[in-house]
Parts: sequence; structure tokens; C-alpha cells
Amino acid sequence: MHRDLPDPGLPIKLGPCSNGEYDPEPITPVISEVIKRSYAEADVVSRRLGVSRRDFLKTVSASALVLLILDEVAAAAAEGPVGGRYLIDPLARFDQDAASEALGGDQWVFDLQGHLLEYDLNPATRDNWFWGSQFPQADCTGEDDPRACFSMEHFLEEIFLRSDTTMVAISGLPLLPEGSALSNELMDETRRVVEALGRHERVIVNAQALPQIAPWPAIQEEMERSVADFGVRGWKTFTHFPSGQPWWLDDHDPDLPQVGNAFIQQASLLDRPIVLVHKGLSGGSRYSSPIDIGPAASAHPDVSFIVYHSGFEVANTEGAYRDNNLGVNRLISSVQAAGIGPGGNVYAELGTTWWNLMRRPNEAAHVLGKLLLALGPDNVVWGTDSIFYGSPQDQIEGFRAFEITQEYQETFGYPALTADIKRKILGENAARVYGLNPVRTPLEYSPADLAAIRSQLPHGNRTYGPETAKEVAAFRAHHQGWP
Repeated sequence: MHRDLPDPGLPIKLGPCSNGEYDPEPITPVISEVIKRSYAEADVVSRRLGVSRRDFLKTVSASALVLLILDEVAAAAAEGPVGGRYLIDPLARFDQDAASEALGGDQWVFDLQGHLLEYDLNPATRDNWFWGSQFPQADCTGEDDPRACFSMEHFLEEIFLRSDTTMVAISGLPLLPEGSALSNELMDETRRVVEALGRHERVIVNAQALPQIAPWPAIQEEMERSVADFGVRGWKTFTHFPSGQPWWLDDHDPDLPQVGNAFIQQASLLDRPIVLVHKGLSGGSRYSSPIDIGPAASAHPDVSFIVYHSGFEVANTEGAYRDNNLGVNRLISSVQAAGIGPGGNVYAELGTTWWNLMRRPNEAAHVLGKLLLALGPDNVVWGTDSIFYGSPQDQIEGFRAFEITQEYQETFGYPALTADIKRKILGENAARVYGLNPVRTPLEYSPADLAAIRSQLPHGNRTYGPETAKEVAAFRAHHQGWP
């Protein structure tokens, strides 16, 4: 819908998009109405302010306007009590200071899930429909080849200039090591480039580890090399990838490779006891269920388990907690059955989860409320899965403004999303896991500096990932094994 617009697009990106691991949700009637009204009101506000719509859409007031409309339309469409709200002063549409008060902040933002892709840009390798003229971002940066949109350069611009992100962890994607467009070497190069620019420690590398794809001695050797050569801080893994080679962290199925405990023990022996495991967004694979999280975490209390996506499934409707085999409830059931409560060694990460839920406020309130109750306010961590969703700034701004209503707090026992809890989720919780001190990690730019820089950047508000089921299929085919 936004591809043919002559302006930058809405700053809160509402069009369909995927990270390649699921079919994106089509635009719903609610979101269609939000988009229509946002553009109409942007015209009115920009005329009142005496600026072009293009310039207005690059401001934080435009973000406030979209969130105000989303809040109103979603609340009107809700069946029953409203659980999630974007409570913003209506004056923020016209007043930059009021908008900055609602959506800005000086939080130390640590994004635990960032991705870039450095492709071989030989024209002969652009071999399928997705990368041709129909690719949604074919002209996103003025590059001749749309694959360049995923490059290190554009990744760093979207993360550090177009958003308030302070630090990012780059984590492996479901790509086999040979010829990977996001290898351990590339992730480490990105870290070194940022440090060479005088940006301090702003990038952390989580190495991809697939303990089932080779004999165990070779896996041990590769993990040792990753620490020695690249200084990795954690281990990103997938229990359902590659296709046809599943395994479990707790080795509960004797018919599958018994590598889970050995892998976790090796992470601990290498003094890198952080396991980041993809759970959810499975496309139907039962092996990405988080049922093994509780038993594995209980058996290895010295290891921190960060659950990417929190077990969320886009097609599932999230409600109050029930002990069933659906979505985020699976993670909660697993940790509770293992006797792991708030403040334990299991952390729920919000990458792609918040991207989808921020336009479904009631479900967002349930997911955040359930996770805060089950794991505690110190064990929910921030991630965005960018660069697929473009700059994560809209996700940050939406989270800053989001609240769980008093009615949901009273009905379900959810905590209020206080400024303190938001600060923890946005960065402090993950900093503690990685042994970082946010106070001592300086920022190069003030919020005002960043706002000025963003207003001068030439590109619009855009996503990068596939936007339809057909594009997802082509994206996966290009990568020969993406789950």
C-alpha cells in the first residue's frame, strides 16, 4: 500500500512485513482505517503548521498523530474492555515538545536482535523473482541492486541514526554457515567498524551455533574458535533449523540428536553462558515450540536463556494466560512447570513480537502482562528484528507511549507499565545479563541532535522485509534453507 506514495510514508510503519520466518499479516480493516485517517489528518496538521506533508511526516509529532489515531480506532473496534492504550496528549500532533515528552526519552536502549545481510552483488546471483523489479525496496536507497538495502552501511544508519538505540546485538539468522550473508566473520567486522569510528562498544556479536549439523567434536572446535577469533558474547540457535534436523535443548526426545545438554555445557565452559534460542514464528514446525525451555533452564541454572520472540505466533490471538499449547502461553507453561519463577534464568525477548502486537493493543497488553507476571519485570528484554522492519524508532516510540489499562490490571493482575519497568525492558535487563554498565556507556548524540540528523536524511520511513506470502516464499527460496 505504501510503495507508490510520493512522501516518506507514515513514521509508525503499519503495512505488512515479515522477517522471512512467517507470512505477514494482511492489513486489517482497523489498520486500513488508521492509515487512511493518518494521511488525511497529516494533511490538515501540516497545513496548519505551514509545512509540507513530507516534512511533517519526518517529525515526532507525526508519530504521535499516528499512535493517537491507532489508539482511537483500535479502542472503538474492541469487543469488550480495552486493555492497551497509547495515551498521548492530543496537542502532541502540533507541538514537537509535547510529542517528544510522550515518545522521547533518555533510556539506554539495548536491541538484542539486529540483523544485516551482505550479499554477493554479482548480477548473476540475483536469480529469483524476489530480487527483481518487484522487490518492495528496489529503490529504497538509490542502490542499483536491492540486496544492498540490507548492507552493513544501511543497517548502521537505521539502528544508530534513525533510532534511539544505544547498543545492538547482532545475532545469526537461519542460514547455513557456508556462504552465509550473515556469518560470524561479518558480524565481527560490523562490531570492529563501529568501534573504529569511535563509537565505543556499541555492537555485540551472538554467534550462530547449530550443534546438530556436524559431529560434536567439530561443533566444540567451532565454538572455541568463535570465542577466540570473534569475541562472541552469546550463542544464537534454532532447534527447528535446518529443516529435517530438529533437536531439543533438553534432549527429551531420544529419537533426535542428543546435543542440547552438551551444547549448553560448552557455552558455560567457554564462559559465554548466554543461549539465545528462536522460539515461535515456526510456520508450523513443532520443534520451535518453547516446551524445552523450562527443563533446560532448570538443569543449567548458571546459564541465561533468552527466548527470541517469546514463543509468539503471528496467526495466534493472544489473550489471558491459559495452560495450552498456543503462542506465548507455551513459554509460560514450560517455565512454571519447571519451577522457574520471576527473576529466574529465563528471559522473554520481544523481537517481531512487539512489531506485530503494537497494532493490536489489547493483545499487546495481554502478552506484556503475562510475561511480566510469569518472568518478572527484570526478565523481559528488548529486541526488534531490524533491519527487516526498517528503523526500530517507531517500535521504540510505540513502546514508550503504551500502557496497560487499569481495568486489565485489576481483572488479570497485570502490573502497570511504569517508567521504571519500561527502562528495564528497553535496556537495563539485557545489560545486566551481558555484564554491561549502561551508565558508563556514553551516547554520541543527544535526543535533540538525533532529531535534527533524522530530519535531514533523504530516505523515507520504510521496511525491508517481504510484505506478502509470495515474497516470503521467494525470499526463502533465494536463501536455500530459510525455515
